[in-house]
Amino acid sequence: MKFTKFTHRYFWSETLQQTIAALTLTAVFALPLSAGAQTMTRPQVAAKAAPSTAKSLTEDQKILHVLNRLGYGARPGDVERVKQTGLDNYIEQQLNADKLDDAVAESKLKNLDVLKMSNDELFAKYPSPAAVIQLVAQNNGMNAKELRGDLKADKKEAKNGQTTPSANVDNQDPMMAAKIGNPTSVNQTAGDKTNLLQQNPTGLSDEQKREYQRQIAEIYRANDLHRPAELTQQINASRILRAVYSERQLQEQMVDFWSNHFNVYVQKASTRWFIPEYDRDVIRPNALGNFRDLLTATAKSPAMLFYLDNFQSVAPNSNQNRGNGRLQQLMQNGQLPERARERIRERTGLSDEQIAQRMKQRQNQPKRGINENYARELMELHTLGVDGGYTQKDVQEIARCFTGWTIVDPRGYRKSAAIMGSDTQNRQIKGLQRLGGIPEDAKSGSFYFNARQHDDGEKTVLGQKIKSGGGMEDGLKVIDILVKQPATAKFIARKLAVKFVNDNPSDALVNRAADAFQKSNGDIKTTLRAVFTSPEFFAPENYRAKIKTPLEVLVSSIRTLGADTNANPALQGLLAKMGEPLYGWIAPTGYPDKAEDWVNTGALLERLNYGLALTSNRIPGTRVDLARFTGRDPDNKEKVMNNFIAVILNNEVSAQTRETLMKQLNQPLPEPTLAAKDVDGEMMENVSMPAGKVAGGRKNGLNAANRLLPPSGNSEVVKIAGLILGSPEFQRQ
Repeated sequence: MKFTKFTHRYFWSETLQQTIAALTLTAVFALPLSAGAQTMTRPQVAAKAAPSTAKSLTEDQKILHVLNRLGYGARPGDVERVKQTGLDNYIEQQLNADKLDDAVAESKLKNLDVLKMSNDELFAKYPSPAAVIQLVAQNNGMNAKELRGDLKADKKEAKNGQTTPSANVDNQDPMMAAKIGNPTSVNQTAGDKTNLLQQNPTGLSDEQKREYQRQIAEIYRANDLHRPAELTQQINASRILRAVYSERQLQEQMVDFWSNHFNVYVQKASTRWFIPEYDRDVIRPNALGNFRDLLTATAKSPAMLFYLDNFQSVAPNSNQNRGNGRLQQLMQNGQLPERARERIRERTGLSDEQIAQRMKQRQNQPKRGINENYARELMELHTLGVDGGYTQKDVQEIARCFTGWTIVDPRGYRKSAAIMGSDTQNRQIKGLQRLGGIPEDAKSGSFYFNARQHDDGEKTVLGQKIKSGGGMEDGLKVIDILVKQPATAKFIARKLAVKFVNDNPSDALVNRAADAFQKSNGDIKTTLRAVFTSPEFFAPENYRAKIKTPLEVLVSSIRTLGADTNANPALQGLLAKMGEPLYGWIAPTGYPDKAEDWVNTGALLERLNYGLALTSNRIPGTRVDLARFTGRDPDNKEKVMNNFIAVILNNEVSAQTRETLMKQLNQPLPEPTLAAKDVDGEMMENVSMPAGKVAGGRKNGLNAANRLLPPSGNSEVVKIAGLILGSPEFQRQ
């Protein structure tokens, strides 16, 4: 039966559709998932071959186990290819990923420009909305903070149900402002615009707002600028495309593992501009390398420095706080001779009024101090673990060691000003940067060690003295100390065992992996090899014992059906709906990797909805041909179901799941409800997290331009394939 207008519309309410889908999900998951819950303490599997009681896995099961754990699942034909290569050889190939040809995956990324751009270039092409508004405010003699506040207040009014001609102005996305009202209806001279501001300096009229919206849109158009949301979408697409198409499957799994271990949150101010570099230059080159190199790269990464606030960490008695020389001291004291004013004007381009304003700010500004966020997470989450034996004093001492590790132009204002043609603003920012001890030619968004901000005194970390006068070497010595700690080896080993073996690995396995880590001085390949060659890795009780994360569900579904995708924002939005928007976990812990964090009714319903959307070709940019799996008799439901059980589950299905699937064959197909009616323009950002954790306060959903397509294909085949993708057996790996 083909989809028709009748079958697509359905004659029941959306609430009833969701209820039916939920009942279907409950029926499919009921018993197996209760058994799955027991896997948290004693892994078991409901499968045809009953591997939990078998003496050992079959050859095919071992291959599937490796394809599922070291990668994102098998594509059609992968099992046979691994047989020809040999399983041990395949694992070694994956451990040495740089030697594998990955031309197909690379070809899929060729149009993603942000992957090749530096932070400096990203600030230029995808400027901060605040930088654009600041330029508009400057051009109109207005305070930038007030302008941002007016536009933001306008947006809040819209959320509260109040409508104005500029009700949808998005403070995070000034490009949206060009779509509001009738911006071309206001034609005023620069003098008229200034007069408007003077008439209403703290509350803009609708006419004024439309004029500033027009100016914002013109800046974007004239300079060929793009919205920051596009930057996020491209880096997300690259992660999904590589996971789907890359031959370097273990590399992609380790990129995901370390991206969560060294988590950064995309929605924290400027962090998003630093994520392409973070993925390209920090995580990927070191994912299968040496842990010390990886730890050092993350410590210096602007993404991490900004996310955990270390770029602002300054020694209380540093030159930065005391004032840089005589000139800064005069400014701080409010006593500035005319010759000194002239010098500042020449060096920074500031006017007398702006100089006076900055003097006042400096007098009232409290001293910057040491920020302990990074020091704490460095030990608790990156190395030793929460029970690693460190004290609060160690946190304080490590924080001192990392003072001065900062970012040049951390919000990209200087670069944006230069691109948008604001010579005055560019000169001012450069001058202030120079006064702060950062070279004029330093690139925006780059790491810089500022000796003026560093605490150069003696420190003691975990009982080891670090001599005074070490400068940047203080932080590097801390990294050496932490990497060599037995607690670090055990902490990393346990996390890898949880990732690749089961949610509660034995102490014996953890100790062997930790020993490999220490003896190899933190070599990641050596540590992984110890895990993969352990008797626990291929133990029958660990076969299909872990629950897939949403990313693993999304990618493995595409791979197992041989589907094709461009990973556009619609697919990214569905990943967010399942609870795992990339770089979307607020806390520094990163996304969890245990069943208890992913198995709940709401999350499993979204997984079923995703499977049905995929099999019915409703996802823009993603296509699957189910006819290749149906055989010559697509109307024989039982045969079709058996074909898909073979393709998707390798014929490993419990009697209960098979019975439940048979019952569903004659039930109406529930329609996936994946696109919310009231959504934000920047979807997959600020979306729901597992177990009720929410990032921000926005509603979930898809941009209207990325809503689901009408279903296509044989509805019965779609239903069978979609329900099998939602089965407990496929949710496990």
